[in-house]
Amino acid sequence: MKEDSVSRRTFIRNTSLMAAGVHLWRTGAGAGRQCVSAKSTKPVDTSKILNYNPKMGYRRLGKTGLTISEVSLGGHWRAPWRDRSGGWWWGKFVKQEVPDDVAKNRTEVVSRAIDCGMNYLDITGAEECLCYGAALKGRRTKMIVGADDSKLCPRRDEYCNVKAQLHNVEECLRHFGTDYLDIWRVQAKMDGTNTDADVEVMIKAFQKLHKAGKVLHLGISSHSRPWAQYVIEKYPEVEMFIFPCTAKTKAKGKPATRENIEEVNAGYGPEKKSVFQSLREHDVGLITIKPFFGGSLLKTHDKPKLGVGSKEDNDLVRLTLQCILNLNDAITAVIPGLSTIYEVDNAARASYTRPLGQTAAEKDWLMRVTDQRWAELPRQYTWLRDWQVV
Repeated sequence: MKEDSVSRRTFIRNTSLMAAGVHLWRTGAGAGRQCVSAKSTKPVDTSKILNYNPKMGYRRLGKTGLTISEVSLGGHWRAPWRDRSGGWWWGKFVKQEVPDDVAKNRTEVVSRAIDCGMNYLDITGAEECLCYGAALKGRRTKMIVGADDSKLCPRRDEYCNVKAQLHNVEECLRHFGTDYLDIWRVQAKMDGTNTDADVEVMIKAFQKLHKAGKVLHLGISSHSRPWAQYVIEKYPEVEMFIFPCTAKTKAKGKPATRENIEEVNAGYGPEKKSVFQSLREHDVGLITIKPFFGGSLLKTHDKPKLGVGSKEDNDLVRLTLQCILNLNDAITAVIPGLSTIYEVDNAARASYTRPLGQTAAEKDWLMRVTDQRWAELPRQYTWLRDWQVV
C-alpha cells in the first residue's frame, strides 16, 4: 500500500472523527470566524477544521458533516507559461507522467492554498488527478478531495451502469495515487437528461464504493438547474451538489426586476421554489463553479500572468467571490481555478476581507463590469444565463 493510502481501519476511524465533529458543530463546541452552516449560526470546534486559518471563513457542507473553506481550490487551471492555444489547461501527459513544470506549479499552488486555510480540492479529470496526486504526494490528508473522471462519468449513455461507474472511481484513485476519495462528485449530463435510473446507478455504485471504504460521501454536479433541483428534492442519498453561480445569480422568489425575471419552468423541479430553498430543506451542501464566466469576466480572459497580475482582474476576482458568498446561506463554498500562488493569495483575501463589506463604489463598479461582460458572453458560456435566476 502506498504511503499516502488509508487503510480500512483508518477509514473507519476518520469516519468516527467526522461524526464527532458534526456533534461538536451541533452542540456549538469551540469557536471560530464564520464557521456556520445554512441551518445554524452555532460555531464549530476549530481544532477539527483541516488547515484551519483564523482569517478564512468556513462552512458546513450539508449532511456530509464536513467543514470546508468558503473559498477552495478548483481543479481547472491554465499553465501561466503557455498560451491558451497550446492546450485547454496544460495539454496531455505522455505515458501518464506529470511534467516537472506542471508538478512544480501545482505543488506550489496547493502548498500556498493549504497555508491560506483552503481545505477542499475539486477534480474532474484523469490529468487533474495525476497532477494533483503528484502535488499532494506524502500529504494526501491535507486536502478534502472530491473527484470524478469526465471521460468515464455518466454523461455518456454507455457509462450509465454500475460496473462502468465503479471503474470510473477506480481510475480516479489510480491516477491520484490514493485508495479513497472524500467525495465522489459525479458529473451528470450537462443538459439534464440523465434518467432516474441513471441516478439510481450512481447511488448503487456509491453504496458499493462506500462499503469498500473507497468513497466517504456522494455528490453530483450538473449544468441543468431544473434537473439539479429535481435530484436534490428526490434523492436523500445525495449529500452535496455542484453547480454554477456568478455575480449575476439571483434567487427565485425575490421581487421581479430587470435583472431578476422568473423563467418558464423547464419540466423539472418546483416551479416557484428557489433551488437554494431545496438545498436548505434537504441539508444538501453546495459548492459553486464558473464564478468568472469561464474566464470571460476577466480582462486577461483567463490567460494568467506569472507575476501578481493586473489590479483590475485581482479586484474583480475578490469582489466577485465575495458577491457569490454573500448571495445565499445555502452556499458552502466557491472553487475558482487558480494558476499561480498570487492568484491563491488574492482568492483567499476574498474570504479574509469579506466581513469588512464592500463600498458602494466597489459594488457599482463590479455590477457595471459584470453586466458588460455578461452581455458579451462567448458562445460556449451562454448556457450560464440559465443560472441567472435559481
